[in-house]
Amino acid sequence: MKIGVLALQGAVAEHIRSLESAGAEAVAIKRVEQLDELDGLVIPGGESTTIGKLMRNYGFMEAIADFSAQGKPLFGTCAGLIVLADQIEGQEDAHLRLMDMTVARNAFGRQQESFETDLDVKGIDEPVRAVFIRAPLIKKVGSSVEVLSTYRDEIVTARQGHLLAVSYHPELTDDYRLHAYFVDMVKEAAAGKA
Repeated sequence: MKIGVLALQGAVAEHIRSLESAGAEAVAIKRVEQLDELDGLVIPGGESTTIGKLMRNYGFMEAIADFSAQGKPLFGTCAGLIVLADQIEGQEDAHLRLMDMTVARNAFGRQQESFETDLDVKGIDEPVRAVFIRAPLIKKVGSSVEVLSTYRDEIVTARQGHLLAVSYHPELTDDYRLHAYFVDMVKEAAAGKA
C-alpha cells in the first residue's frame, strides 16, 4: 500500500512516521502527478484557508476530487477535516465538498486552549490518544456519514465510505492505531478493485 501525505503544510513527517508504523509505504506529495501512484491520501492539519489556497494554486482541487471519485480513501486531520467538508459554518465557500458534513473552524478556541484526551473510537479496541490544537468540530452530518467518536457530545471522528475525518492530530502521538484503521480502509478499497 502506498499512501501519500499532502505536503503543502502541516505535520507531514509525523503522518509519514505513523503510516509507516502501521505498515504502509508513505510519501510526501508535492505535485499533482504523484497522486497517480497512490492507494490513499492524508490531508494533514495546518490552516485550512492556506491549505485551500495552495491546493487551488497547484491544481490539487480537481486532482483530489478525481482521486476520491475513483474510490481511493482520503483521511483529513484537523484542517484536513475542514478541507473535506461540504459546508463550513459562517463561510460561503467550502474546499473539496466531498464529505456530507458541516464543520465549525477553531471550535475549541485558540492555541492556548489546546488539550489532549483519550477517545473511544468505534472500530478501535482501546481509547485513542487525541491532541486537539485549535480544533474544528463536526456540527452536523448527513445520513451516509457514520459517527465514530464524540467528545462532550460533539462529533470529532467520522467516516463516509472511503472518507475519514478527525478533529484532532493523531500523528502527534505514538499511538498509530488510527493510521492503521486508515491503512485497512485503503487495503479494503484496493481489494474491491482487484
